[in-house]
Amino acid sequence: MPRSHKEKARLCGPFLVPGLEPESYPRCKKRQVGRMRTAVGIATLGLAALTGTVARSAPTPPLPIVSCDKIILRVKSGREGSGGGYRVVLGVFSVPQAYRPQVGRSLGFEESEKWPYFSKAGLVIRGGSPSVSVSVPNAWRKRAAISWGNTRVVGALRIASCPAWGPKPWNAYAGGFFLRSRSACVPLVFRVGKRSETVRFGLGRHCE
Repeated sequence: MPRSHKEKARLCGPFLVPGLEPESYPRCKKRQVGRMRTAVGIATLGLAALTGTVARSAPTPPLPIVSCDKIILRVKSGREGSGGGYRVVLGVFSVPQAYRPQVGRSLGFEESEKWPYFSKAGLVIRGGSPSVSVSVPNAWRKRAAISWGNTRVVGALRIASCPAWGPKPWNAYAGGFFLRSRSACVPLVFRVGKRSETVRFGLGRHCE
């Protein structure tokens, strides 16, 4: 006995009714498959959109901050530095010489395997200046890194605003450059407020 239109409608609904055979209605079966594919497609698009939103909203890790208690020395002039020859950048930074021949093995550091070479060089900041930052350009992040004020070895760091003291208003911090190779001409970006300047350092060789 043929099934009624009502039974067929029940079979083609969102759920199969026990006792009714979907194979008896090819058109209905196609409709069921089409609905399932549409539902899967919508769910996939929704998951992709959600994943993209989460990825875009992931916060950028904050820069390590060098605090004032990491100051190891105070000097009179920004050109005094370590043994003289330091360069004043943006009126706030006193940075190492353009050429530094001393590059050795980075023994005793946790990152020695990743960064096998180290060039020791202090960094000096004028007291009373606002917070400043130093960074390795992105294109150099696999070849060079920095550390001052006992931070971990990083691609960028920030130095807190610290006061000037008496006749020696410049504050010095220990640290230096880490390298993958024994020598390199490394650029660093120095920034204070909205101003920035890129300075190159010949480590183990002269910059051309």
